[in-house]
Amino acid sequence: MTAIALTIAGSDSGGGAGIQADLKSFAAFGVYGASVLSAITAQNTRAVTAVMMLPPALVEAQLAAVFDDLRVGAVKIGMLGTPELVETVARHLQGQDLRARGIALVVDPVMVAKSGDRLLAAEAVAALREHLLPLADLLTPNLPEAADLLGLAQADGPVAQAEQGQRLRGLGPAWVLMKGGHGEGVDCTDLLIGPQTHVFTAKRQHTRNTHGTGCSYAAGVAAGLAQGLAMPEAVARAHHWLQGAIAAADRLQVGSGHGPVHHFHAFGG
Repeated sequence: MTAIALTIAGSDSGGGAGIQADLKSFAAFGVYGASVLSAITAQNTRAVTAVMMLPPALVEAQLAAVFDDLRVGAVKIGMLGTPELVETVARHLQGQDLRARGIALVVDPVMVAKSGDRLLAAEAVAALREHLLPLADLLTPNLPEAADLLGLAQADGPVAQAEQGQRLRGLGPAWVLMKGGHGEGVDCTDLLIGPQTHVFTAKRQHTRNTHGTGCSYAAGVAAGLAQGLAMPEAVARAHHWLQGAIAAADRLQVGSGHGPVHHFHAFGG
């Protein structure tokens, strides 16, 4: 069977994040990508200049069309900018009975763009906590997003990072991937917290071309889950691939701001 992953996210007109990054990530792992657009952004490597949320009814129609025809193995959720969109997506996914059907759900709580522009309305954070986190097999927050979801200060070290991950897991996700990219020090450490804790460490890479790292990482994990990998193996593979994509990012010459990572670095060029 062809492995299929579905992304539910916003469109990035610059191609570096959102739906575009997710589909590139799926393709990099040989997974067929389907998509449900939740928003359209006018965006490039420098800034987000406009955002339009799509009507919940249209988002639900896209979901219905995909699940009516495609055998989806994993779902990755990115930008859902309003409480209504969060509730619509959660309600539809509940109706699909994902866990009983073996369909993994990865939730990437997209809140702020790399440019600093806020993409998730403050009132949508509560809806995300209430309606989507209990459905998630994996939640993938960076340190600022984890703090925002919990209403706490950003974790200032590995102990606080682990504690916040455990708190988030208490809200319902089976696993929480606490990404350490916003931390300090020569090493960047991600913690996968679930029935066991797994540590993924890499040297911090110095490049400004990191647009779409969070989207791509979560989508890479979703690709592995769609292919039948266990959660630790899917995260380990995506982590290794993303480090390569960041290391090769400067080979691309895209835009004059925060450029994208190199999704297809393994294929040369």
